[in-house]
Amino acid sequence: MTERSWHIRSLAAEHTRSLAECHIACWREAYRDLVPAHVLDAFDVGRRAEQWERDRVRHPGRTHVAIVDDAVIGFASAGPSRDAHAAAPFELHALYVRSPWQGSGVADDLIRAAIDPTAECSLWVFEQNPRAQAFYRRHGFALDGTRKVESFSSVIEVRMVRPPSAGGGRRA
Repeated sequence: MTERSWHIRSLAAEHTRSLAECHIACWREAYRDLVPAHVLDAFDVGRRAEQWERDRVRHPGRTHVAIVDDAVIGFASAGPSRDAHAAAPFELHALYVRSPWQGSGVADDLIRAAIDPTAECSLWVFEQNPRAQAFYRRHGFALDGTRKVESFSSVIEVRMVRPPSAGGGRRA
């Protein structure tokens, strides 16, 4: 995939079902050896689409999707930090790209659409996900030593923080 064939846009109603399909597929692609199979098998596209639609209505502009041929191939969602003891006022809540598109630049475009490249920001990433951690380091994030158990999967997450004006991440 040498040419940019995707478009980044704010989530619209017509893409919530495709986003739900993408979200579930990304979890199954990325976490099959990390998250228990029964958790991954329990995902329901209809319920996930309803959740994304509620989020889209409540928080317009927080979620951006990468679209190819009217299908969502990746997404990023960001907003105020959800942590009780926030390390930064803003948080990248999610960033996922379907496996055939990883390394293509889609994730770089999504992170730039979701968060100001110079803003102080935090995120949580699975401790056993070195590929994602390397991507976030390229975008100015660093581990801050904070860990927690992710409530849905019971997998350990680590927090990464980007200070203000860390830069917009250069493509490798």
